Amino acid sequence: MPHPVPHATAVPSTPTSLDLTSTASPRDASHHTIAFVGGGNMASAILGGLLKSGFAAHRLHVIEPLASQRQHLEPLGVQVWAEPAAFLSQADLVIWAVKPQVFKAAAQEVAPWTHKALHLSVAAGITMTSLAEWLQAPRLVRAMPNTPALVGLGQTGLFANAAVSPEDKSLIEAVLQSTGEWLWLPNESLLDAVTAISGSGPAYVFYFLEAMCSAGESMGLSSQAAKQLAIGTLVGAGQLAAQSAETPAVLRERVTSKGGTTQAALDHMNHEALGEHFQAAMWAAHRRAQALGVEFGH
Repeated sequence: MPHPVPHATAVPSTPTSLDLTSTASPRDASHHTIAFVGGGNMASAILGGLLKSGFAAHRLHVIEPLASQRQHLEPLGVQVWAEPAAFLSQADLVIWAVKPQVFKAAAQEVAPWTHKALHLSVAAGITMTSLAEWLQAPRLVRAMPNTPALVGLGQTGLFANAAVSPEDKSLIEAVLQSTGEWLWLPNESLLDAVTAISGSGPAYVFYFLEAMCSAGESMGLSSQAAKQLAIGTLVGAGQLAAQSAETPAVLRERVTSKGGTTQAALDHMNHEALGEHFQAAMWAAHRRAQALGVEFGH
């Protein structure tokens, strides 16, 4: 049986965020044993939040085959493993933070020990049907988080199958509460929309941010000044939209004076059909999310 990789005891600092989607506080998860399959960015974000909230490191296990990533995890003080082993039979919750391409192979190695556990998958496109077949476990939850979870400002869409109890959902919420906001979806198919909007969404924002910075530099601003103005504008506009009761359309109109500079920019965007192209791009992400389930499932 493999031994856990030695580790240090440092705990990372991960900002927390108020959950606006739940009317009750998530229950305490600290007495549960949680195993992560995969130790990348999303696993690290959840681990950091759990540790900061006081979760005992010895109750957290991470299976990560890459030595370099294991070294990255060691300072967290959690139990780090190179491969699955019998310790998994003690896990109350298994969090699948692996790429869709390797999920089936990983499941075949882990499943013999985890039939009784609650499972949470953050793998894009892998359906409940595939999860049930590969894991042979009744209690399954799919999640689509996004990378702002790394700073406690994530958005996560969740879907649970019928075997998942209210207590199970509360445990999932307790685990995710430090990563940002979440919402439970009534249909599994809606996770593809979540993937297209918020799952892939940070890349759209960074793409737009790149363009704003490049434009600012071409107009004579320093790279530092352009970056500050662009990021500050995106963050500020986002906060304004979050705190306002008005729709984005109304907020846009309030910034736009007839015949002014904003109108000139928006006229150009409309002439180039930027809005339509942007929506088409998100539909492309939606189709790819659907295709992942077909490509890597079963």
